Amino acid sequence: MGMTIAEKIIASSAGVKEVKAGEIHTVTLDRMMSNDGTTHLTIDMYNEKLKKPSIADNKKIVFVIDHNVPPDSPKTASTHKKMRDFAKENKIDFWEGKGVCHQIMMENYVCSGELIFGADSHTCTYGALGAFGTGVGCTDFLYGMVTGTSWLLVPETVKFNLVGKLKNGVYPRDLMLHIIGKIGANGVNYQVMEFAGEGVKNLSVNDRMVLCNLAVEAGAKSAIFQVDEIAQKWLEDRGRKAKHIFESDKDAVYFKEYTFNLNEIEPVVAEPDFVDNVVPAKHVLGIKIDEAFVGSCNNGRIDELRVVAKF
Repeated sequence: MGMTIAEKIIASSAGVKEVKAGEIHTVTLDRMMSNDGTTHLTIDMYNEKLKKPSIADNKKIVFVIDHNVPPDSPKTASTHKKMRDFAKENKIDFWEGKGVCHQIMMENYVCSGELIFGADSHTCTYGALGAFGTGVGCTDFLYGMVTGTSWLLVPETVKFNLVGKLKNGVYPRDLMLHIIGKIGANGVNYQVMEFAGEGVKNLSVNDRMVLCNLAVEAGAKSAIFQVDEIAQKWLEDRGRKAKHIFESDKDAVYFKEYTFNLNEIEPVVAEPDFVDNVVPAKHVLGIKIDEAFVGSCNNGRIDELRVVAKF
């Protein structure tokens, strides 16, 4: 029986020939990322509960301060200092004030075919480059940091076939909100969203990052694209290359399949209070906006900032 991209990455990391959805495997982690949301909790457990054991491979770990920059209180400042000191003591790559954690990871670390844990739910962003990225809690992160491994329940994969091309004035966020509006905020709970089809070639790596990043808003464990020449060039331009380039087998088993025509997607918004409460943007015309934010892990890339700068 064939395997999906996600299953092949898990099998490779587990050192086995084949995995199936529903199985539990011990995997070797390629990379781990933690930001200032919970890293201080991980450090406290490392120092106080485990009594400073050892780190399996500090070259696989990245700490990023990005959620509270500059610190908003003395308490936050102390957690930042804790991160700085721990990173320096253990020779861990450390970033502060240099951008959003997932953008830093994509620009400097992520390689296709890797299995990556991040102490942040939007770690699924890394699927834009054909990596299996998933968010974990600080306890799971600690275990990975100390052992270099973790256990993983192999998720089912849902295939999203994309055809066509987005029209001018329609963006990947519109597409993903449209998808979430159709399948629901719990539409792919603990499943992998695999994006495929001829429409993928019309999406840049930045576009793919938007789709993968928002996958967790539909409950996904991860999201992934097959690596193509666009992704390979993106990596090469940054001095990196794929660890593995996997593609789903023709006889791979999918939990479900959907097809979305990009030509038919219109601008949309998600109204309060749920991400799947999606309506056409024209339905909210005339509503006054008092404050807007651009710069998150979902919409903080240069092409998006350029669009905003035009207005």
